Amino acid sequence: MAVTEPAPVELPPAHEGILRRQALRESAARTYARSLPIVPVRARGMTIEGADGRRYLDCLSGAGTLALGHNHPVVLEAVRKVIDSGAPLHVLDLATPVKDAFTTELFSTLPREFADNARIQFCGPAGTDAVEAAFKLVRAATGRSELLAFTGAYHGMTAGALAASGGATDVRVTRLPFPHRYRCPFGAGGERGADIAARWTEYLLDDPKSGVPEPAAMILEPVQGEGGVNPAPDGWMRRMREITRERSIALIADEVQTGVGRTGTFWAVEHSGIVPDVMVLSKAIGGSLPLAVIVYRSELDLWQPGAHAGTFRGNQLAMAAGAATLAYVREHRLAERAGTLGARMLAALQALSADHPSIGDVRGRGLMIGIELVDPEAGPPTVTAENGSAPPPDPALATAVQQECLRRGLIVELGGRHGAVVRLLPPLTLTDEQATAVVDRLADALRAAERSPYRRAAAGPTR
Repeated sequence: MAVTEPAPVELPPAHEGILRRQALRESAARTYARSLPIVPVRARGMTIEGADGRRYLDCLSGAGTLALGHNHPVVLEAVRKVIDSGAPLHVLDLATPVKDAFTTELFSTLPREFADNARIQFCGPAGTDAVEAAFKLVRAATGRSELLAFTGAYHGMTAGALAASGGATDVRVTRLPFPHRYRCPFGAGGERGADIAARWTEYLLDDPKSGVPEPAAMILEPVQGEGGVNPAPDGWMRRMREITRERSIALIADEVQTGVGRTGTFWAVEHSGIVPDVMVLSKAIGGSLPLAVIVYRSELDLWQPGAHAGTFRGNQLAMAAGAATLAYVREHRLAERAGTLGARMLAALQALSADHPSIGDVRGRGLMIGIELVDPEAGPPTVTAENGSAPPPDPALATAVQQECLRRGLIVELGGRHGAVVRLLPPLTLTDEQATAVVDRLADALRAAERSPYRRAAAGPTR
């Protein structure tokens, strides 16, 4: 009798096993891994290759961290140079040539009026720690504890930073209205809505019966990222600077995501021409490695030694990578490039709205772009003076679009109040051809998602 060989057992691909083990071992707090079930194994520039062999255009860029994309040659060279030199990789806050080079390059990119009278504090490796440091600094300098923050804000996940973010519940923060072109809280929109928001801020601060204690600082994002890619109007930014200066309130600009050329200027505050008292910087300043700092007016430098510290605030590899990234963005004028290419992408995406009523609004600045998706058949709409009616947001459609984008090899993120804003944060090295591919794949994904009979099942929070 002939011996029959057993049929080969088909094993699942290795990447499926990795994803399965991640789901079993990692916490329920994981986020990106839920909506982006890929296992990156190689990356260069804007392209990621998964363990399954598929390639993706990355429009998440480490949530804005990768100004030059993945594994840029100047970043790799800077890191190798430090490693090969035998320099110490961990030095706490001691002075090193690497740190000196990073600080010098960083200060050269800052608004001159600010940099000429500034101090820097190296913080823990995440932006949220830099926010905490900024709060400590202004409280120590002013003797006051209260803070002013804005609806829709996001400043991090540690206790103090989270308290200043839009989803906080138990806080020592006065929440102010952030101007919103599409969903104006006053039903006005545009310059009129921004003016009302500024007037309300002044009224609260000057009314002795408002219940708002004298604050130590106001913290704001020049463009709200997680809040739905909402750019602050330049005129309103200047009003906030006037309001805070006249009342001796420190103004903190959170440039964690907007910095290093992303919005079309090296720092987003440059659009309005304001000079803040404190700038919070992280993400792209580390050239893809963990680094966070605050830079502030020297007059605020009143805290005692050790007032804010951290074991990993001397990350030499991140400083080397960061200095190389800052220099490359500056020398190759990538901020200007981001402004030009971002405007072109915004126009192309806005043109799609003529054929897609589900596109409620397309907004952004530079290569920080958001597309708010709505359900035009649901009601009642929100009325604004600038845009007429705004239908309710459609988070289910946004989730379906994100999934369809992934099927087409495009990685995008969601944000906004209801997770209904598709966010694009491509690297500043994005080529014209890649920009066209991003718009084309997103348009195709939107058409497929609109046809999907299952998208309603995806309704609900995405985070």
